[in-house]
Amino acid sequence: MFAVVSGGSGSGKSAFAESLAMTCEPGEKIYIATMEPYDEEEKRRVKRHRRMREGKHFRTIECFRHLARVAVEASDTVLLECMSNLVAGEMFHPEGRGEETAQAVLADVRRLAASCRNLIVVTNDVFGDGIEYAEGSQRYLEVLGEINQGLGHSADQVFQVVCGIPVRVKQ
Repeated sequence: MFAVVSGGSGSGKSAFAESLAMTCEPGEKIYIATMEPYDEEEKRRVKRHRRMREGKHFRTIECFRHLARVAVEASDTVLLECMSNLVAGEMFHPEGRGEETAQAVLADVRRLAASCRNLIVVTNDVFGDGIEYAEGSQRYLEVLGEINQGLGHSADQVFQVVCGIPVRVKQ
């Protein structure tokens, strides 16, 4: 299974994605954490997500860029959290993919999906606020939107989480 879980900030998408991963058997549960914390707020967010996973027996792999470096087993269930952080790392970090981010990330995700039994990708719903951003931010949103569309087309299932309620968009 390849599932994409999308939603706005605070929508409950992470909790839903974790519960979806917990229903998958057999194999190890792997959590790929893509947020590279730079400040105290981000460090608190990482701690909150770790607390959410306590007792769920996930093995965490931190991967801020170059998803192709992650090796998993064919029987594993992989939860990739979150695409928006991975894209930012690839676009803006000197060691990232820069202008090649969309194609590289989609290729890496497809390789990962082919390598494991189940892949669940969490991503953010973008363009919902109708605000026009500065050029760099606008380009980031466009790339994330392009990746989200590619993920949606490739995925077996797509969910939109709204106010803590998952809505199946694709089956």
